[in-house]
Amino acid sequence: MSGMARTLIVLGAVLIVAGLLWPWIVKLGLGRLPGDIVIERGGFRFYFPIVTCLLVSSVVSAVLWLLRR
Repeated sequence: MSGMARTLIVLGAVLIVAGLLWPWIVKLGLGRLPGDIVIERGGFRFYFPIVTCLLVSSVVSAVLWLLRR
């Protein structure tokens, strides 16, 4: 199996696991951290979870760094 196919399979599996764990992830407060941008006006709502993205990126980077050692 090529490297790209293996990467896509692993990415798909990670997304499925994240989708199954989503109810518990929300209860932890992930996605509603201080610093996440929320703008509500009338019937419009804009939500940009910048701090959540930074936290998830840091954790994923640390895990991948540990796995490569």
